[in-house]
Amino acid sequence: MTVAATTTRRSSRKAKGDGHLRRAEILEAAERIFVAEGYEGATIRRIADEVGVSSTALYMHFADKSAILLEICEQTIKVLLERNREIAVKPIDAVVRLKMILEAYMRWGMDHPNPYQLVYSVPRPEAAMAGSEAADLGAECYEVFSGVVREIAAAGRLRNGSADCAAQAMWMSCHGVVALLAARPNFAWADREALIEVTLDGLIDGLVID
Repeated sequence: MTVAATTTRRSSRKAKGDGHLRRAEILEAAERIFVAEGYEGATIRRIADEVGVSSTALYMHFADKSAILLEICEQTIKVLLERNREIAVKPIDAVVRLKMILEAYMRWGMDHPNPYQLVYSVPRPEAAMAGSEAADLGAECYEVFSGVVREIAAAGRLRNGSADCAAQAMWMSCHGVVALLAARPNFAWADREALIEVTLDGLIDGLVID
């Protein structure tokens, strides 16, 4: 390798920077690559090249790519869990809270398609997720949401099905809208505000007695 080639390669690397900022850069780059190439297709070297650091430098922040994925999932679910908790305890009608939780979920997913897809759509190694903080946070996030549905069921306001069935059907329906918007961005979708409103009104009116 020539001296010129060596110099060019070294200059393409980013100077050593603040650890917190560099870690954030790695997570952002990994989000894009995991979504574009899938978890199995992504490599540490590919992520490092995207950030402009060496693989060795990246390993100073994360042990492997599963650790990167877990942190992305944890950060995403923490945001959703915080919102669910905040809404669930509001001193207002349970049906209103239910709609607010679902709307917040849909809006966050539409505004943050990459981390959303990594948590809910992109195939990932379940063995790595099992027993992780991300898995525990996800279970708690769903529990807070489904708890509001159980309140509605306990008041005799569900039209049919159990509380678990109703909660899962509503979650799956909202997920379908968000996931398809992210996966098919070039489709002639209706206005997003209209999609949110029609989806939520249809679900609530169809499953809950006013």
